[in-house]
Amino acid sequence: MLTPDERIAQLIMVAGYSNRNGAYEDSLATLVRVHRLGGVVMFQGGPVRHAKLVNRLQALSAVPLLIAIDGEWGLGMRLDSTVRFPYQMTLGGMAGQDDLIYQMGADMARQCKRLGIHINFAPVVDVNNNPNNPVINFRAFGEDKYAVTRKGLAYMRGMQDNRLMTSIKHFPGHGDTGVDSHYDLPVIAKSRAQLDSLELYPFRELINAGAAGVMVSHLSIPALDSARNFPATLSSKILTNLLRDELGFQGLTFSDAMNMKGLTKFYPAGVSDRMAVEAGMDVLEFTEDVPRAIAEIKQAITEGRITQASINARCMKVLLAKAWVGLDAYKPTVLDNLVADLNQPQSELINRKLIEASLTVLKNDGNLLPLRNLDSLRIATVALEAPTPTAFQQMAGNYTQIDHFNLTSAMADTTLARIQAQLANYNLLLVDVHLSNIRPGARYGMQAKTAALVQQLAATDKAVITVFGNAYAIDKLPGIDRARALVMPYQLTPMTEELSAQLIFGAIGASGRLPVTVNSQYKLGAGITTFSLGRLKYTIPEEVGISSAYLAQQVDSVVNAGLQAKAYPGCVVQMAKDGKVIYRKAYGQTVFAEPLGQPAVAITPRPVRLDDLYDMASVTKISTSTPALMRLVDLGLFDVDATMSAYLPGYKRSNKANLVWRDVLTHQARLRAWIPFWRETKNEDGSFKPKTFSNVRSRRYPIEVTDSLFLHRSYPDRIFEEIKDSPLNEKKAAGESEYVYSDLSFYLYPQIVKRLAGEDFEEFLKKTFYRPLGATTLTYKPRLSYPLNRIVPTEYDSLFRKTLIWGRVHDEGAAMLDGLSGHAGLFGSANDLMKLMEMYRQRGSYGGRQYLSPAVLTEFTRYQFPELGNRRGLGFEKPAYKYNANAPRSASASSFGHSGFTGTFTWVDPAYNLTYVFLSNRVYPTRENNKISSMNIRTNVMEALYKAMKRGI
Repeated sequence: MLTPDERIAQLIMVAGYSNRNGAYEDSLATLVRVHRLGGVVMFQGGPVRHAKLVNRLQALSAVPLLIAIDGEWGLGMRLDSTVRFPYQMTLGGMAGQDDLIYQMGADMARQCKRLGIHINFAPVVDVNNNPNNPVINFRAFGEDKYAVTRKGLAYMRGMQDNRLMTSIKHFPGHGDTGVDSHYDLPVIAKSRAQLDSLELYPFRELINAGAAGVMVSHLSIPALDSARNFPATLSSKILTNLLRDELGFQGLTFSDAMNMKGLTKFYPAGVSDRMAVEAGMDVLEFTEDVPRAIAEIKQAITEGRITQASINARCMKVLLAKAWVGLDAYKPTVLDNLVADLNQPQSELINRKLIEASLTVLKNDGNLLPLRNLDSLRIATVALEAPTPTAFQQMAGNYTQIDHFNLTSAMADTTLARIQAQLANYNLLLVDVHLSNIRPGARYGMQAKTAALVQQLAATDKAVITVFGNAYAIDKLPGIDRARALVMPYQLTPMTEELSAQLIFGAIGASGRLPVTVNSQYKLGAGITTFSLGRLKYTIPEEVGISSAYLAQQVDSVVNAGLQAKAYPGCVVQMAKDGKVIYRKAYGQTVFAEPLGQPAVAITPRPVRLDDLYDMASVTKISTSTPALMRLVDLGLFDVDATMSAYLPGYKRSNKANLVWRDVLTHQARLRAWIPFWRETKNEDGSFKPKTFSNVRSRRYPIEVTDSLFLHRSYPDRIFEEIKDSPLNEKKAAGESEYVYSDLSFYLYPQIVKRLAGEDFEEFLKKTFYRPLGATTLTYKPRLSYPLNRIVPTEYDSLFRKTLIWGRVHDEGAAMLDGLSGHAGLFGSANDLMKLMEMYRQRGSYGGRQYLSPAVLTEFTRYQFPELGNRRGLGFEKPAYKYNANAPRSASASSFGHSGFTGTFTWVDPAYNLTYVFLSNRVYPTRENNKISSMNIRTNVMEALYKAMKRGI
C-alpha cells in the first residue's frame, strides 16, 4: 500500500544522465530511494552506462520506475552508440510509404524494451507552419496537417502496438511560434477557429486513434486561456476543459520539462509543479525541486485545491501504465551484447529505406538526373564546408572516374580562385553543401562564404547541388535556382550523403516531396520523380533478405583460411544480388611481409584497398574479347558459325582455315592449349637470342616488357605466324570430346576487331563498354594511367623477366604483345569489373543503355555442346555437369563466368540474380603456389553467398 506521499511521488519523473560522475549518480539514487519517485526521464549518456544506472535505480524502488526518453529520432538523440533515425521533417519528405514509419516505431519499441525504457516522448505532431520556428522546425513532419497526422499516427502505432508508451506533443500545438519555450514563454495569438482548424487537428485525430499519452507544452494561448503569462501546462481550461472534456483524452498527460524558462520565468519550482497538478496534469516531467513539489501538492490537498481522490486516480493510472509496459514482471536489463542488440541490421535497413523514400529532387533541368552517358561527362565533386573527403564523394566515385575538390569558407581567396579556375575543365560539377547545424538560430550552420560559394558554382550552369541540411536553408542560398539540378536530403549524415550520390547516378529513384514551403519557388509538395537506371546500388544484405552477420562469417571463414594458409597475400571480394552490392571487403596485404630475397624489388606490404587494380589474367577473355565479339555479332559483322579464314584472310591456306568459330570459342577446335613464346627467345645458356631483346628502348626495340627489357618491333608478327602455323591436336575417336582449353584464338581477337570495326581493340572496348559503364579502371597497361601504389604486384619472374611483375601483365605472351591481348592483360578494380558483369546479368542493359542484345547474351552464355560433355559457352566458362570446383556447387545451369591464373574469378548467376567478383594475386611471389585452387577458395566464397541466401535473415 502506497502512502499519500508515495502516491504523489508516483506522479513525478526526474531527469537522469548516465554520462556524469559517481557523486551525481549517488545523489540521483538517493532522490529516487527517499521519495519513492514514479519515474526517471533519461538524457545524455551511453547504452551500457544507461542500463547500469537504471538497473541500480530500479533496485532501489519498491514500485518499478517508469523510464522515459525523449527520443524523437531514436535512442541516438540522447545516447551514443545507438541508432539515429531521420528527423521528422526528413520523414515528412516521404510521399506516402507510411508503413516504413510504422516499422521505425516498432523498431524503436524493440530497442527501448531492450534498454529498459518504457515511454518515448514522441511523436511530435505540431504543424510547423513558421519557417523561423526556433524549437520545432525540423522536429515536425511539416506544415500539412493531414500529412503530419498520417505520419504521426504511423509512428505512434508502431510504438504502441509493441508496448512502448508514447506521448504525442506539444499540445495544443507548438508549430507556429517564434520563441523557444526552453528560453521564454511563446505566445500563440490565434483564434479558436484557427486553432481548431490547424494546430488541434493532429492531436484530435491521434487521441481518437488511442494515443496513450499527451505532452502539454509551455505555451500562452489567449484564445484558450486569457490569463497573462499563463502556460498551457498550468491551465485547467486547456488541460481539463479542452483536452479531457472536449477532446475526450483519457490517457496520461505529461508536462513538458518543468525546468524550461517558458515556465520558470514566471513560476518557481515546486509551485509550478503544484499548479500543473491542480490544472489536471498526471505526470510532471523533469521536476527540479522534488521535496518542494511534494510539499506544495500536499498543502494544496490540505487546503482543498486538489482532492486526495484525484491524486489516487492519477496514481492508479500511472500504475496501470506500468503494468501495461510490463513492469508488473520487471527484470533488470541484461548488459551482455547490449550495444549489438540495439544496433541490429534491421534498424539500418529501416533507416536506409526511410532516407531513400524522402530524397527530394527540387529541380532537374532537361531531366539531367539520373546521370546518363557517363562517357560524355567530365565530372568533379565539390564539397563545400567539408575539408576532408566526404561520404558523398566516396560514393560518387564508385560510379565513374571523378576528381574531388573540397572547399571551405576558411580558405584564402587566392586558393578558392585557383580551385574554381580548375573547375573550368569539367562539364559537370556535383556540389555537396555541408551544413553543420540544423537550426535556424545558427543560420543552419552556414559559414560566412557558404552562400557566396554556392551562388558562384550555381552560376557555372553545370552544377548539380545537393544541400545536406534543413530544407529552409535553401531560402538562404541566393542564386541556387541557377543550378541545373537541386537535391534535398534534409539533413547531414553519412547515409544521406551516400544515398544522395546513388540517386544522382541512377542506382535509386527519387519520390520525395517538400513537407514545407521554403519560398515562392519551392513550395509545399514540390518534388520531381526520377527513376532508377539499374546501376549498382550499394546497400546491406538485409535489403535482399540475407543476414549480414551470417554472410560475413561464412565469407570470412573461407577467405581467412586462405590467408592463414598463405594461398594469397590478400584479396578483394564483392558480391551483388538483384543489382545491389551487399558485400565489399578487402582482405590481407598487397604482398607477403616476408622478404623476397631480392633487395632490388623489396616492397613494403600495405593493406589491400577496395579500389586496388589487379591483373585479371584469363578473366580478360570474358571482359575484352567476348564482349567485343558479342557487339560485332549484334552489328552483323561477325558470325560464330563462320570459319576462321572468313575473318582472318591469312588463314585461308592454314590448317585452321575451316575451323568454325563456335568450336574455337568453346575450346573444341583442336587448337593447342598454349605456346611458350618467351622460351623461344632464349638460348640454352639462358641468354636472349639475337634480335629479340635490348636493354634500351629504341625504334627497333619499342615494346617495353620491363624497365630494362625491350622486345624487337617485329617479334609480335612472329608470334602470330607461329599461332597460324601451329599444329592441331590429333582428332579424337568418334564420341570422344575434343575439348582442350586454349589461349591461342584469344590472341587473335584484337586483330579481328580492328579489321571489322575499324578501331584499335582497347579503344573499341573503352568507347563501347568501359567508359559508358563508368568502369574506367578497366584498362591495359595501367602504369600509363595509375601510380604503382594503386596496382597490386603479381609474381617475381625468375625465369624470363628476372624482376617483380608490378603494373605489367603477368602473362608472358601478352607481355610480348606490348601488354595487350585478348587472352590476358586487362587490369581493373573489383567494382568496375562487376559493372561489366552486372551488364551481362541485366541482359545487356546497364545505366539506361543497351550495350548488347538479350539474344546475343543468351546465345553466348548457354551451353553450346552439352551432348558432347562440353561445359563451355561461347568464351564463357559454365558449371561442369558433374561438380569439379570450376564453379560454386549451388550455381545454376544458366550461370557463367571465368577464372584467371593470377587468382581472379568472376561469376554471374541469372537464376538467382547474383554477380560476384574475387580478385587476388595468388601468384605472389611465385606461381608454384596453387593453394587457392586446391582449397577451392574462389568458388567456396561464392558458395557462402548461396548458403546465406538460402538461410535468409
